[in-house]
Amino acid sequence: MSSEEELSSTITDWLFFSSWWLLLPFIMLLVVVAFVVAFVLLLYMISPLISPKPLKLNGAHVVVTGGSSGIGKSIAMECYRQGAFITLVARDESKLVQAKKEVEKCAINDKQVVLCISVDVSKDYRQVESVIKQCQEKLGPVDMLVNCAGTSFSGKFEEVEVERFRSMMEVNYLGSVYPTRAVITTMKERRMGRILFISSQAGQIGLFGYTAYSPSKFALRGLAESLQMEMKPYNIYVTVAYPPDTDTPGLAEENRTKPLETRLISETSGVTQPEQVAKIVVKDAVQGNFNSSVGPDGYMLSALTCGMSPVTSITEGLQQIVTMGLFRTIALFYLGSFDSIVRRCMIQREQAKAADKRE
Repeated sequence: MSSEEELSSTITDWLFFSSWWLLLPFIMLLVVVAFVVAFVLLLYMISPLISPKPLKLNGAHVVVTGGSSGIGKSIAMECYRQGAFITLVARDESKLVQAKKEVEKCAINDKQVVLCISVDVSKDYRQVESVIKQCQEKLGPVDMLVNCAGTSFSGKFEEVEVERFRSMMEVNYLGSVYPTRAVITTMKERRMGRILFISSQAGQIGLFGYTAYSPSKFALRGLAESLQMEMKPYNIYVTVAYPPDTDTPGLAEENRTKPLETRLISETSGVTQPEQVAKIVVKDAVQGNFNSSVGPDGYMLSALTCGMSPVTSITEGLQQIVTMGLFRTIALFYLGSFDSIVRRCMIQREQAKAADKRE
């Protein structure tokens, strides 16, 4: 073989290997993409196999605390539309009677019953236990408990009365602990049930003005996570709902004392109707989903704050993994805007004080 032929052969071999190395990254990328697609499809196919069996509300007994108004009443109405038997629990007897009439209008058959019981679920556990026993004797074992009794308050930390911190924990936390404790034994014996806690987006992120309110809602998350780990072997599933500001009497009352900073921050996400919240959280509770969020902001917050919280499907966990980085980036802009609101309000107050002194 001549030297020219050898050189030509060498150059050809070099070009072949060079083109191979140039193509290698693209081939590896295609392999990775194919693997990811196959993995996602596999998760999608097996996800229904590991998800809990949905609870049928038709004929089920649903207890709703805080059911005389707002989200609680809307949840009761949504469950009644699906054929459930309802026990409404609240403190105000006159509001309960009115709520009962509204819920009964949603009946789909003549057998459905709405039972009303007036009790403060945050004060005396023995009384709550007695009430739960009473309603189970009339309508059967509780299939789903909706813990919606709660109150809200906003104010600057140093201006909030010390007693307010205690009352918030009593109503928003113990008001959910006591009814749950009263129904859980029967649920374990039957090896079925749903527990729904109504928290708040203020139970996912601490905001200006919510130093008394947010901790009481954050506490529900810890309770729910621990309870879910204990109850899952018994086919009992826990759901925590994080609704945004919702058009309820409670929000109207809260707005009376809401600081300017809190109001401006809250306005960035708008106000949701209780009927919309009810449809979403009832669907999630029936399906056994641990997290229940409303709207794009709610979905982002739930993904960002999922941490070590349970998942009811592999696809849900995968979605959280994939979206975490993007959502964290968006959240940083939100936090920056919130800090900017607080600073502007502080500067405006200082300028107003300075102007008053000059006068």
